[in-house]
Amino acid sequence: MSEEKSLNFIEEIISQDLASGKYASILTRFPPEPNGYLHIGHAKSICLNFGLAKQFGGKTNLRFDDTNPAKEDIEYVDSIKEDVKWLGFEWAKECYASDYFDQLYTFAVQLIEKGLAYVDDSSAAEIAEQKGTPTAPGTGNAFRNRTEAENLELFAAMKAGKYADGEKVLRAKIDLSSPNMHMRDPLLYRIKRAHHHRTGDQWCIYPMYDFAHGQSDSIENITHSVCTLEFIPHRALYDWCIEQLGIYPSHQYEFARLNMTYTVMSKRKLLQLVEEGHVESWDDPRMPTISGMRRRGYTADSIRDFCDRIGIAKRENIIDLSLLEFCVREHLNKIAQRRMVVTNPIKLVITNYDKGEEILHSENNPEDPNGGTRDVPFSNELWIEREDFMEEPTKKYFRLGPGLSVRLKSAYIVSCESFEKDAEGNITTVYATYNVDSKSGQDTSGIPVKGTLHWVSAKHAVPVVLNEYDRLFNVEDLASAEGDFKDYMNPISLKKVNAFAEPALANDALDARFQFLRKGYFYQDTKSTKDKLVFNRT
Repeated sequence: MSEEKSLNFIEEIISQDLASGKYASILTRFPPEPNGYLHIGHAKSICLNFGLAKQFGGKTNLRFDDTNPAKEDIEYVDSIKEDVKWLGFEWAKECYASDYFDQLYTFAVQLIEKGLAYVDDSSAAEIAEQKGTPTAPGTGNAFRNRTEAENLELFAAMKAGKYADGEKVLRAKIDLSSPNMHMRDPLLYRIKRAHHHRTGDQWCIYPMYDFAHGQSDSIENITHSVCTLEFIPHRALYDWCIEQLGIYPSHQYEFARLNMTYTVMSKRKLLQLVEEGHVESWDDPRMPTISGMRRRGYTADSIRDFCDRIGIAKRENIIDLSLLEFCVREHLNKIAQRRMVVTNPIKLVITNYDKGEEILHSENNPEDPNGGTRDVPFSNELWIEREDFMEEPTKKYFRLGPGLSVRLKSAYIVSCESFEKDAEGNITTVYATYNVDSKSGQDTSGIPVKGTLHWVSAKHAVPVVLNEYDRLFNVEDLASAEGDFKDYMNPISLKKVNAFAEPALANDALDARFQFLRKGYFYQDTKSTKDKLVFNRT
């Protein structure tokens, strides 16, 4: 009997909270900002938040942190919802920080009325200077002593649009000598005239993330607000706002974010790659975005498996990309349909094959006992790989060459008789004979062969394009690399290859996964058409 998997530290906290009766049930949330497409790091957070709710019989809200309209767009909202659904999760409520703009404004007014917030006319540079340093306390300014009435009047005027962007901000009045720099009178609201994808031009002031986040959690009665380690210093302000407002006491818990080799996890840098044309789009199959991985042929099961394997920790570390690739291969091996595709062809002519053509049957997946078979047309002229023929075979060469015999996958044993070359000395055609008694599954020939080749019937072959992807970056730890991260891009991260495929591929389901024999795993690209089939190497 296998050992029961031990709980991670967040699971232990939730178990204790439920056992003690602190909560009757739990409610988590996944709160992305809609300013880009989600990447594999977000997948870890999605799997954690939705997974915790599922594990403990709770629910999860999907909440968009849409407090910075200049960088946000409905395109990103739609892509995020698609990614979460594709990963296999359903949210209890679809929420937006903008749903709470009126309530958040009221909360800010309450802080002003309690003497805990003030309108500051200082510039961003002046505020930064006034905050001091980690070793020196901050210094107050004249605006910090404004009266409650004056602050209420100015804040209302900010909301009414009477001031220019950056002219005034609302700050919390906490402690300018706090060892936590985030508690030195942090910004709560700023003026920003930008069209919002949901509220239009209704607002010209927007709450800062640190103010909107905790209060949004509280409004929704989130029990366990899970975020990454960089938000540890922000937790004090999260708790302070909730305490001063006397609202539902949501609590923040932090875990280590996902860092992965050969990968950039910054949405800002990923946006740069898209906008500067280094990649085709956010869903370019070389990108670490969930949509890019989906287009490349990764499965939701394999990503969930990967997130489960790496676990939840309190310390940062770097996960090897090869672990994700292992999870993908392991799942694809179980589900991928086997197909034959030839990328660098030479013609094989079977001189004694006089049937014209016949339909053979080949198993779809030897790992799946219920995978069935497919029809594969066979004829006297086939395409085989150039590397599968050698003019002067070496001692341990078990493929085709003068005097050598091989089995054609799911077909017959053939023996090479001769070959032809073109004017440049390149082999163009190989001539062979087949043994009529050697048909796969019915072989009575008694001929021993050590090699098996894949092939495609020449007159039935379907032309396809293979996008052979490699890593987008050449450096393992990009975070530690000096200079511009784009200097480390792999110049040959994409190679396009023309190939011949068996005709089944033209009729296979768009969402089917394939193993092209001896080539790897492939998935039909979203831009593939009936007239031009394109497959991405997973």
